[in-house]
Amino acid sequence: MRITSTIARSGLTVAAAAALPLASAAPMAHAAGVSVTADGSTVTATTTACTNGGNGSLLAAGQADFAQGRQAALTSGSAAWTGVASGTYTVVVVCADHSTAGTQSVTVSASPTISATSSPLGGVRGGLGGASEDYGTLTYAAGGTMVAAAVAGGVWYLRRRRA
Repeated sequence: MRITSTIARSGLTVAAAAALPLASAAPMAHAAGVSVTADGSTVTATTTACTNGGNGSLLAAGQADFAQGRQAALTSGSAAWTGVASGTYTVVVVCADHSTAGTQSVTVSASPTISATSSPLGGVRGGLGGASEDYGTLTYAAGGTMVAAAVAGGVWYLRRRRA
């Protein structure tokens, strides 16, 4: 009897675990409107409601009218604003037929943009003090000779001074 109830409970647990991914994989229903994303200091608004184009407006805090915000034309159903400072904004999209496609808030946390430049063909050489070329044996021999001459001259000067 105890084995039967354990198997029944295990079967229910397995059924619930199997149904969970199916429920989360179902497409979420989106109301007609605007989808807004923020990537660094770029805000992008996308809509399928405006088939004949339109404009989007990025409204900062304290701005309540479409005309007060930064406006961008819809291109293929999307409008983008670059160089947006950190803060919370409201995006309003108005279609060409003057109907409002939707309004949505977005929070921008702009991070500094890091741009990379290509390194020289030889790469960066660590530990060589930034030197970018190898020197031959003759160069090292000449440098060693100059160091030896400087040491010998210093010793000669100090011995002569004592005398």
